[in-house]
This record gives sequence, C-alpha cells and structure tokens, in this order.
Amino acid sequence: MKLAIFAALVSFAAAFVAPQNAQRASVELAAERREFLSSIGAAAGMAAFAPAANAIRDYDNVKYLGGGQVVDINNANVRVYLKMPGLYPSVAGKIASNGPYKSVGDVYNIPGLSGAEKDMIKKYESRFTAQPPSADYVIDRINNGLYR
Repeated sequence: MKLAIFAALVSFAAAFVAPQNAQRASVELAAERREFLSSIGAAAGMAAFAPAANAIRDYDNVKYLGGGQVVDINNANVRVYLKMPGLYPSVAGKIASNGPYKSVGDVYNIPGLSGAEKDMIKKYESRFTAQPPSADYVIDRINNGLYR
C-alpha cells in the first residue's frame, strides 16, 4: 500500500516537471516571431485597403411612403390614407392588409370590396404606385406604433 502511494506521488510530481528538451534555440524563436509579425502586417495592410461596403443607407422610394401626393400601396402605412377622404379606415385597412400588389390594378381584386369602395379607390388611383415590397416597411403597414 505504501508503495502504491509513493508511486502515485512520484507520478503526480513528474507531471509538473519540465521535460529536458523543452528549451528551443533562440534562432528558432526569432523565426517564429518574424513569421507572426509578417502575418499581422499583411492582415493590417488588407484591412487598410478594404473595399467600400456600399450599404443601402436610405430607401429609394421613401418619397412614396406618405410624404408626397403619390402613395406606395405595398409599403406605405395605413395612416397615409388619412390624406384621402373616404379611404381611411375601412378601404385603407383592406389595401394595407391584402398586399403585396404587382400593379395598382390588383387593388380591385381585394376580396370583400364593395362597389362604393372600388369607386373610392378609382377616385384616387392616379395617386397610387406599386413599388416592390421592402421588408423594412411592409411590417409596419398596419400598425407603425404611432399613437395620438
């Protein structure tokens, strides 16, 4: 039993002793250091001359979201139709909730649209446009979180 304990202690202590050939030549260390520094320099050079990201900073069709006379039926919020008497809230809600539309004429295919509502849409049809849906604005068509 004493021999087993002694053997365990020796093996435990041997785990913390450095091996005899652990020292490397200083030339070898210098070569590794040069290689590391040259790779860092190459990475820094690539970062300094990286191409521009060309991110979209503004939505091109923002002028159709309610700030002007023409309204984008695919991306504009339902409250934009307040500027058009007779459309808000019933017809505007149907337009906003049944998109996206490929053309302005697709608005007339909304299920449950009455003849009077179609006439009201016809009255303002020249003020509508159908731009491609943008995920940033489609999500806010019904409720954009603005309250009185």
